[in-house]
Amino acid sequence: MFEKILIANRGEIACRVIRTCRTLGIRTVAVYSEADADAQHVRQADEAYPIGGPRPADSYLRGDAIIEVALRCGAQAIHPGYGFLSENADFADAVEAAGIAFIGPKAASMRKMGSKAGAKELMQAAGVPVVPGYTGENQDPALLHGEADRIGYPLMIKAAHGGGGKGMRIVRDSEEFLALLESCQREARNAFGRDRVLLERYVERPRHIEIQIFGDRHGQVIHLNERECSAQRRYQKVLEESPSPFLSAELRATMGAAAVLAGQAIDYVNAGTVEFIVGQDGGFYFMEINTRLQVEHPVTELVTGLDLVEWQLRVAAGEALPRAQDSIGQHGHAIEVRLYAEDPEAGFLPGSGKLERLRLPSADAHVRLDSGVIEGDTVTIFYDPMIAKLIVFDQDRPRALARLRGALAQCEIAGPKSNIEFLERLVRHPAVVEGRIDTGYLDRHLEEFMPSAQVDAAGDRDLLIGATVVQLLAQERRSRDNAAASNDPDSPWAIADGWRLGHGGRRPDSPWAIADGWRLGHGGRRSLAFVQRDERLELQAHGSGGDYRIEIPALADVQHQVQGARLDGAELSLRIDGRARRLTAFGDGLTENGGRVVMHDGQRRLRLESVPMYRHEHSAASGSGNNVTAPMPGRVVVVKLAAGDAVEAGQEVMVIEAMKMELSLKAPRAGILAEVRAVAGDFVEADAVLATLETA
Repeated sequence: MFEKILIANRGEIACRVIRTCRTLGIRTVAVYSEADADAQHVRQADEAYPIGGPRPADSYLRGDAIIEVALRCGAQAIHPGYGFLSENADFADAVEAAGIAFIGPKAASMRKMGSKAGAKELMQAAGVPVVPGYTGENQDPALLHGEADRIGYPLMIKAAHGGGGKGMRIVRDSEEFLALLESCQREARNAFGRDRVLLERYVERPRHIEIQIFGDRHGQVIHLNERECSAQRRYQKVLEESPSPFLSAELRATMGAAAVLAGQAIDYVNAGTVEFIVGQDGGFYFMEINTRLQVEHPVTELVTGLDLVEWQLRVAAGEALPRAQDSIGQHGHAIEVRLYAEDPEAGFLPGSGKLERLRLPSADAHVRLDSGVIEGDTVTIFYDPMIAKLIVFDQDRPRALARLRGALAQCEIAGPKSNIEFLERLVRHPAVVEGRIDTGYLDRHLEEFMPSAQVDAAGDRDLLIGATVVQLLAQERRSRDNAAASNDPDSPWAIADGWRLGHGGRRPDSPWAIADGWRLGHGGRRSLAFVQRDERLELQAHGSGGDYRIEIPALADVQHQVQGARLDGAELSLRIDGRARRLTAFGDGLTENGGRVVMHDGQRRLRLESVPMYRHEHSAASGSGNNVTAPMPGRVVVVKLAAGDAVEAGQEVMVIEAMKMELSLKAPRAGILAEVRAVAGDFVEADAVLATLETA
């Protein structure tokens, strides 16, 4: 076994590999970019070395710099993680040429799978089922259009050298083919440096099921059963689980055998994943082999009881596979979701910024967390915005879903926006709970997974009242604390509205007691204000000490009686109009200047910003509809129009690339472009004005 390895990756991936190496007594070496000098993988590794600038091309994609570090520090092997150079055959060759072991498949196997077109032809020859399509090298648009018409619609255009959902377009009819082909090729060039595409028949409402395979240098190839990844948005997986709720035992065995056949066809060594699409009739078709460890490998680890990174290390060191096919078990059910810094309500726009608060559930036998950041770290614009992977395990699928719902309820992220609320709705949706989701379901029904625009449902009303009560109790606690620290702790002026309703508004022992309960600044009533999705909500409260009458003027002057409210840490118990509730409070909004307040009832959460009553803000459309602005920092990849051009409302003006995705920037209205302030290749900041329209 190796004594020291270098991990040619970052973040959660590197931290995951480091954990296994520690258990095996293997020393680890990390590499890092300028943006990652304080990152967790740097802090957790035994050694770490800088390799360049913040952009991946200047650091984590510099194979020569990584190999130089490995040679200098005496690393015997390089683990590429997943992403970056993990499927780069030239890098694997260079590592081996330097006398260092590559912890992954052979470069020859990668090259066979590096082209989707070549892989499809190879699998078809080996007897693995494939989808009808075109994989030829002739990329003439007219020929491709003719082939598309021959295959029939709907069909998919796919980047031949792509992955991760990039360079893929669904074409529904012949008239839209050429426009989507151009878009797909441009994205493929930007992401992978090559724009070759292949065409294949699009299977309607398919399931995405992948088989984990493992091979060793002694000729053995086995499979470790399946993962289902059908819950996807724009080809990006959002929930992975094992076993699949769709597969029968017979279909599982048939697909497993086909996956092993695929691995044998390319003399596969180390960890890999054979991906299939499966029709509603159970027919399955080869998509690709990912020649690396997958981001969703933890669900396989939990149901098999195996450490796949340990297997990778042992196989790379020349050992035989630790187990034979007939000894691979499958116990219980595991589900994984990924917490991202992104804004689902803004089209899942990736976010960045400091993680001012990061609250995650405690890890135990049922909950696993794989993360590369902690509270106080920064999610940068240069890399994937994933914060953590949350993986749960239990005896069966219903119990695992319940575990996942409970774990998500304990999560809270402050700083960049996150997808937590989206995930909570996802794991409660009937299509997920009943196991009938297909790869296109989320895109067809995305509105079903989005939060409501207003606080109007009874459950949300309770959460709003809970947030108000938390604020009231916090105000009273602060006043008591201030009074205790003052020179006159018994002064009535230092007591927050401490005269209870029902006592005639008097403190019997106070000479300042007044019959109507008047107090400076309160008048027997306290007013609070919140902002939710740019809407201001004002409330009035009477009472104290956990008993209140709360009025919500914006909601038809509704009044609610609250009794027996108690806040124990983050847990709030109270009775609302006679109904006992237990809620959880997160946030930093318990200050005089306002802040976030998040209330959760175990099923849904309500995010509010507590603001001072005197603060009123007015927001208007950026530039009154005359500007095209960057929604986030990024790089301009194409500019479609020039100053003086006429433009229609919604017409694409330019495209920027940020956090591994393309963002189309469109005109806010019809008019004439007065200025275009960016060219392809420019790096732009968030909210930068990139083009302006002439004032009407």
